[in-house]
Amino acid sequence: MNNIKKIIKKYNLVPHRYTIKNKVTIVNTEEKSLVIKEASNTDINYLYQYLKSRNFEYFPKLLDREGRYNVYEFVEEVKTPNEQKATDIIHLLSLLHNKTTYYKEIDLDEYKIIYESTIDKLEYLYNYYNDIITVIEGNIYMSPSEYLLARNISKLYEALSFGRREIDLWYDLIKEKQKMRIVTIHNNIDVDHLLRNNNLYLVSWDKATRDSPIYDFYIFYKKKALDYDFTELLKLYESKYPLLDDERKLLFILLAMPERIDFNNNEYNNCKNIRKAVEYIYKTEQLIKPYYTIQNKK
Repeated sequence: MNNIKKIIKKYNLVPHRYTIKNKVTIVNTEEKSLVIKEASNTDINYLYQYLKSRNFEYFPKLLDREGRYNVYEFVEEVKTPNEQKATDIIHLLSLLHNKTTYYKEIDLDEYKIIYESTIDKLEYLYNYYNDIITVIEGNIYMSPSEYLLARNISKLYEALSFGRREIDLWYDLIKEKQKMRIVTIHNNIDVDHLLRNNNLYLVSWDKATRDSPIYDFYIFYKKKALDYDFTELLKLYESKYPLLDDERKLLFILLAMPERIDFNNNEYNNCKNIRKAVEYIYKTEQLIKPYYTIQNKK
């Protein structure tokens, strides 16, 4: 707080309200409002300068760096339905990726790590659920959550089988390539990180990096798969920034991979978590299936 007071004094402000959200402090004054956030390892000034050079300026102004804090302009948000914000996010992501695309020589060792780690995770999940279902089937009576999982275990196995089959096909595609496509990714996409005023603003760039374009969509989907129509959002994204075959295949593998369901003594929460996991699998299947149907028709 002493550092924050030092910043306020530097700007000759008389605050009348502080709002603290996680690592962000919003200082409201009669003259202006500031957003003060603890700095991460990401050099925000360098990142912003780079994005500006690529004609992408959809972020709040960085006003100052004071000690371990970054000082940003405050953007007064216009209330917007989250469904609209999701569409706006996809629009900005496609623009960000278009503006920052470049190609570099493929390092097969990097892709081998992705390949092997994906296989390891798929096999771990298969063994995890196989052990659980073996115990459940040996019980004389099933709890509601056990019964719910037993009824839907085939969908979990289908998702894992899909990933295991597709990762080999993806690796075969990659081995034939000489270059990979790299973009700047925000790496922390959420509807809470988009502000709308006279312009659109993405905030919370602390995890930004350079990687395959698929990871922004992947992160957003993993957080909000059950909340929005991602079938239309993916169509919108690809209408502006079409994915390459290997990119789309890896994206679908990652999206289709179910998460581990952890069980505890709260039966209600166990049932809730299983239902969400099963809904996620069905939702992802609806997203992915049309692409393979089209492919098979060809």
